[in-house]
Amino acid sequence: MESILIKSVVPLRLADDPYLVPFLDEIRDRRVRADEVASTLAGGDGSLSEFASAHEYFGLHKIDAGWVFREWAPNAEAITLIGEFSHWQESSEFSLSRIDNGVWELFLSEDALQHGQLYKLKMHWGGGSGERIPVYARRVVQDVNTKIFNAQVWNLQNPYLWKNELYRRAAVPPLIYEAHIGMAQEHGGVGTYDEFRLHVLPRIIDAGYNTIQLMAIQEHPYYGSFGYHVANFFAASSRYGTPEELKALVDAAHSAGIAVIMDMIHSHSVKNELEGMGFFDGTRYQYFHDGGRGEHTAWDSLCFDYGKHQVLHFLLSNCKFWLDEYHFDGYRFDGITSMLYHHHGLGNAFGDYADYFSDAVDEDAVTYLTLANDLIHSLRPDAITVAEDVSGMPGLVAADDDGGCGFNYRLAMGMPDYWFHLLKEVQDEYWDMGQMWHALTDHRQDEKVISYVECHDQAIVGGKTMISELLDAAIYTEMRFDNPNDVVARGMALHKMIRLATLAAAGHGYLNFIGNEFGHPEWVDFPREGNGWSHHYARRQWHLRDDQELKYHYLADFDKAMLALMADNKIMETKLARYLWHHNEDKMLFFERAGFFFFFNFNPVASFADYPVEILPGRYQHVLDSDEYRFGGMGRIELGQEFTTYSVVENRVKHDYIKIYLPSRIAMVLRRG
Repeated sequence: MESILIKSVVPLRLADDPYLVPFLDEIRDRRVRADEVASTLAGGDGSLSEFASAHEYFGLHKIDAGWVFREWAPNAEAITLIGEFSHWQESSEFSLSRIDNGVWELFLSEDALQHGQLYKLKMHWGGGSGERIPVYARRVVQDVNTKIFNAQVWNLQNPYLWKNELYRRAAVPPLIYEAHIGMAQEHGGVGTYDEFRLHVLPRIIDAGYNTIQLMAIQEHPYYGSFGYHVANFFAASSRYGTPEELKALVDAAHSAGIAVIMDMIHSHSVKNELEGMGFFDGTRYQYFHDGGRGEHTAWDSLCFDYGKHQVLHFLLSNCKFWLDEYHFDGYRFDGITSMLYHHHGLGNAFGDYADYFSDAVDEDAVTYLTLANDLIHSLRPDAITVAEDVSGMPGLVAADDDGGCGFNYRLAMGMPDYWFHLLKEVQDEYWDMGQMWHALTDHRQDEKVISYVECHDQAIVGGKTMISELLDAAIYTEMRFDNPNDVVARGMALHKMIRLATLAAAGHGYLNFIGNEFGHPEWVDFPREGNGWSHHYARRQWHLRDDQELKYHYLADFDKAMLALMADNKIMETKLARYLWHHNEDKMLFFERAGFFFFFNFNPVASFADYPVEILPGRYQHVLDSDEYRFGGMGRIELGQEFTTYSVVENRVKHDYIKIYLPSRIAMVLRRG
């Protein structure tokens, strides 16, 4: 593989940042290192894709002669396959043989195993033994009575046939609908892949989102972890159904032209030994760092050793597996900050560029993320990868030719922090419009970002959704359509304005968490001992959105209208939003994008008639406003009206203006031409 020194003597876009000039050597070295590691892994003439095929070798596979099972366990002294087929007893017939490099192997006749049978490994090492779930198991299920997890033989006679085998994601800015399969249903319980496909997917299609981001797909023993403590990286969670039902869901989304990405947890792993990889072969250091470096104390989990080639084999193969087996269209990589730094980003403000190139950086993790992006985009050039990084490390969202890690997008994690800070700590009349514009557009110019008002992080137990923050107790008593209430009127107005401002100014993509588009009233709390194992807060109350006598549907209808405005007119596919003007005392913010002009009056009390706005000469037509009756507003703006500019000469310079009516707490969109 050719070096970055051959590809690009100086990383292109990154070199445009004067603050990075002192670190260009380090940036080059990172790319060179990634290329060298890739070359070593691929074995000279091989490819990274060929290397990332561990899942095709390890684990249980049906072959012409019967079955083959392989596992990498270098510290093991003996391994036996146990299960329903052996009455959970060790038998010489199911004993694995050690071949080389710590790999163990077993061949079985065709009738030795049957579809649906449960199994595990009985692992022996010096001074101990234990039952283990194979690392590459593709199906892991939990017994409803004993709560014990086991691997399951999965070999259907008629495997799933894809209807959209060649689906490729459209090259459009992602409008992401973040969702959790288990909590997507209305009833108290765990939702299924089929329920999501039949009942939730049509809602997403109708709402106008073009990408679904599924959380908690990789199997995790504790449901309340929201899928962050993964145990079985190659197994789709069986809580929600079968592998075929997940494939049918992805296939159905593709039929509607919607891409599906998943949350990829490669930043850590659950500590569990019986369900996960903790102490798998009698050592902690098989996949993870040994000692304190292998412990993530804040998350109570284990940290991968990204410098170990066998770990890269495992993780890169995992990236390839979900693309190939389930046809996912990319990943949101969770916890990138924790991976990138030995301190996991805890207690660090990242106030200096030197923080991104210090000894605190885990260069092995940087290399892994670079190789993961190289691999994913070589397999699926249309795939998207999103980095959940709060540190702002330069180069994460830059192509390899620019010396970067290759992510397509970074989550704009500071944006929800800004909005919730305003709502919690600053009275409306003191909101700073200049600061708001800065927050809406605050990202490195060399990277693409996904903007959002709130995701699941804000609603997890202990937090509040935006609508709950805005309405508080009124959300439970004052939401009938014929019940006027000042608190609700303010909250709904700001809910719409904040979302439109975030979407319209979004650099390159937008994200919404399931139900927040209609103002789902409650937080997210999964069943746990502290709440009596209740599912009450781990569901979505769709009836609120559907009930025309409640106000929730107004928010959903506005969300749909603003997405349609952006998508139908390809507004996000053009250049970024252009600042026009703000007035802090009046609480006005104006900006333009792709010939559409966005006007926001955040003033809590003052409406302005004949407000003069300097603008390009021409005619302007009203296309949308947040105060329309159909969105639960007061209808203070005349729909479809047109504005024609007039000229004023000041100091021999001609200025063009329109005069508009901007009621309090309203967003209005005009189109030029």
